[in-house]
Amino acid sequence: MAKKPAKKAAKKVVTRPPKPAKSKAKAKPSKAAKKPAPKKSPKSAPKILAPAPDGRLTFNHAMIYVKDVSRALGFYRDLLGFKLIEDFRYDGNPVYARLRAPGGDGTIALHQASASASIASEGVRLYFEVANLDDFCRSLMRKGFYITQMPRMMEWGWRHAYLNDPDGHEISLYWAGEMRWKKSVMQAAKAVAKR
Repeated sequence: MAKKPAKKAAKKVVTRPPKPAKSKAKAKPSKAAKKPAPKKSPKSAPKILAPAPDGRLTFNHAMIYVKDVSRALGFYRDLLGFKLIEDFRYDGNPVYARLRAPGGDGTIALHQASASASIASEGVRLYFEVANLDDFCRSLMRKGFYITQMPRMMEWGWRHAYLNDPDGHEISLYWAGEMRWKKSVMQAAKAVAKR
């Protein structure tokens, strides 16, 4: 019996389509020609953060092991708004995806866990900040997603909502606002810790 060749995982990188080539021929403008619209500056390519040149440690991304990458993409990309940077596929199915936060440089990676692997992440919670926290949570609920704790003011002065992704990973959606670096936040946190 002939052996079938092993299938290789394919890497798919999301890229922008190439820009059409500009014609070198210049037409003479007629006297009645309108002034051309100002050129829009092209969108810059996503910023790739490299390690610090002085050898200091930098944070690259958080890896989240999931049972189904397509389902996780439906949550992180389609519900939370993360942008797909790249994905890897095996037999046409995504087994890895890297995503960038819609409002910053932070990235996460979704990685297919083996069927027997535990994906429990006790002691780890992902934090995503959004200014319009209440509206964002209501939007998730309208799309049928369950929020385990609706937004509320915490003792340290930040508004938090809590939920779990489809694989049970804990997530905090929050807004720190003006209380971000206030001493009162640290004092409140210390007081809570003493209880």
